[in-house]
Amino acid sequence: MESSAVILAGGFSTRFGQDKALLQLGTQPLILHVLNRVSSIVDEEIIVASTEKGRSQLQKVVAHKATVLVDEVKIQTPLVGAYTGFNHARNEYSLLLSCDTPFVNAEIMQFLLETCVNRTASIPRWPQGHIEPLQAAYRTKSALTAAKSALDEGKLNMNSMIEQMREVRYISTLVLKQLDPKLRTFLNVNTQADLRSAESLLKKGQYELAIKGTREEFPYNDRLSEDC
Repeated sequence: MESSAVILAGGFSTRFGQDKALLQLGTQPLILHVLNRVSSIVDEEIIVASTEKGRSQLQKVVAHKATVLVDEVKIQTPLVGAYTGFNHARNEYSLLLSCDTPFVNAEIMQFLLETCVNRTASIPRWPQGHIEPLQAAYRTKSALTAAKSALDEGKLNMNSMIEQMREVRYISTLVLKQLDPKLRTFLNVNTQADLRSAESLLKKGQYELAIKGTREEFPYNDRLSEDC
């Protein structure tokens, strides 16, 4: 199954004093952590920036690894970024990701793509009902149509897009724990404290790889239940 990854880079972060996508984590910026983690499971990678300046900076960083676009609607919201990415994605299915999740789990993303077949979306959902629309798989044309409809109605949040879609599959995070027991795939770098935590986890992971040759923190089963 050919698929795309749409990664939302957003823009300037007042908390960090720079574009979050370019924030250094270990030896590389956040955006490269995300790109490198999903590159093996998709056929196309698209990054969406909010400004032309941001697009230019990101293209220099990612070089040939991805196409970098600018929001097609001048309103800074993830929904506009999603609309722009879906509008340019060439494959039937697309992952939608955020640039600030450096531990995005490729096996979970592959599982979401597989469970999206014959559906309009496959979206993680927590037991309390909270969903993760920015770490989900979508049928590209269906999501594009829903995003445009929501924007035309003046609605700017991701839930407005999802509410327009039928045959959405929700995947319990309890199921996803079989692939990522601590669900670090959802760790967002939103604050300096988050960045310090990510740096600590990165160092720990590198150490474990060096002495054990594998990440024992991330066991997985060959087969997963698709129960929602």
